[in-house]
Amino acid sequence: MPAPHTVLAEPIPFTPDPVAFWIGGFPVQWYGVGYLVGLVGLYVVVVREARRRGLDTRIVDRGLAVVTIAGFAGARIYHVVDQWDRYAADPLAIVLPPYAGLGVFGAIIGGGLAMVVVMRLWGQSFWRWADVVAPGAFVLQAAARWGNFFNQELYGPPTDLPWGIAIGCEHRVPQWPCTTYPEATTGFQPLFLYESISGVVGAVVLLWVARRWGARMRPGDLFLAWIVWYSVVRFGLETLRVNNWTVGGVPTAMIVSAALVVGALAVLAWRHRPGAGDERWGEPPGDPVPADPVASAGPRSDEQ
Repeated sequence: MPAPHTVLAEPIPFTPDPVAFWIGGFPVQWYGVGYLVGLVGLYVVVVREARRRGLDTRIVDRGLAVVTIAGFAGARIYHVVDQWDRYAADPLAIVLPPYAGLGVFGAIIGGGLAMVVVMRLWGQSFWRWADVVAPGAFVLQAAARWGNFFNQELYGPPTDLPWGIAIGCEHRVPQWPCTTYPEATTGFQPLFLYESISGVVGAVVLLWVARRWGARMRPGDLFLAWIVWYSVVRFGLETLRVNNWTVGGVPTAMIVSAALVVGALAVLAWRHRPGAGDERWGEPPGDPVPADPVASAGPRSDEQ
């Protein structure tokens, strides 16, 4: 049995209530509030960026709901597979509220596939719109991760750092029980905070790059940069987590992160190969979206 743990700095003494407020007898979780705030932020950024680049903002209004639903479905499926031991005994918990569990990589896959389909149906360039969405996705990530704070999840190992957070005994993983790591004297790495800060910085950087060098870039560059940025950060944070979904002893999120980085860099190199064409943001984005986008023709001829 390990000796009781002591730290040089006490944790921030605050263990939040996951419920933001009640509507009748129904609890509204901070987790959902965080995602709602993030979606509003994403919408604002995407509309502003689309308008700045001369794209039809009606695409945002009509496509966001489809992509969001697909993204949440993918995120939920990823989470359920990750935490199957938790849901095997109670399958109804998969579909019944509260939905306190979403996997970002599932959202990327689900939302990304839906976006590809929608763009093709509406005759739009996937790469141009992906660049518009990328900084907004960082904003969504930055806000939504605070839901993990209120749920007392997405934390790392005990730490002596002054920003270590208290984690209630009922939310501890087996490796760090209160009997060994007392709640009053043990702080934990706030991994949710690191990811949130990464989202804020990432959004600012992408928006700045788009304005500074956008005219020299190919459509899709910002989107691919977002994939690389997020995956690298996630890979690093996974080294601090325990009880992860693993394959062959390796956290699945690390495998997916590495695959996305390699894949995104390969696509980036391919699209910048000599003779790949010269599509730029400055070119006309194509015909406006029709009154009924679903009735539009097939994919644009300049889709790359």
